Amino acid sequence: MTSSEETRALIVVDVQNDFCPGGSLAVEHGDEVIAPLNQLIEEFLARGELVVKSRDWHPPQTKHFAAHGGIWPVHCVQDTRGAEFHSGLLEDPSIVVVSKGTGDTDDYSAFDSTDLARLLREHRVTEVWVGGLATDYCVKETVLAALREGFKVRAVGDAMRAVNLKPADGAEAIAEMRRAGAEIVSSKQ
Repeated sequence: MTSSEETRALIVVDVQNDFCPGGSLAVEHGDEVIAPLNQLIEEFLARGELVVKSRDWHPPQTKHFAAHGGIWPVHCVQDTRGAEFHSGLLEDPSIVVVSKGTGDTDDYSAFDSTDLARLLREHRVTEVWVGGLATDYCVKETVLAALREGFKVRAVGDAMRAVNLKPADGAEAIAEMRRAGAEIVSSKQ
């Protein structure tokens, strides 16, 4: 591989039990991201490209939770079933896991309080594909952070779902990502 070749990575954002139907902070139809993400995971791994899964990995008490001053119900507490990746999401020993939200900060982006940017640069990644949960929070913030870090970004529209605290939040998040320079693509591309 020459240094001029573009190298891609897939970032799978927070496809955890607590964000899927039945979870404590469930995203409506959140489990529908699994099939397109699994297709992409298989394709990226088959080409030897980096796949990263981010996860919320909160301590039991954090300012992120409403009970301690935040806005969210308790979710994705370290070492609980809710914090586990959805069982339908592909596993592979070569997939790298990054944990965020491990302290008192909100850490919506997979880049927040992690070494993700360094990891991508070590792998000479120039372009990232991003999908997962939720469009209007962690996916959007991961996309925006990746752009700020200088990566070309493709957000996978059919592999993300929104919380939609307000009905238009998901659509507004996609528009914001597009305005910032991300390309919105399909997992079939």
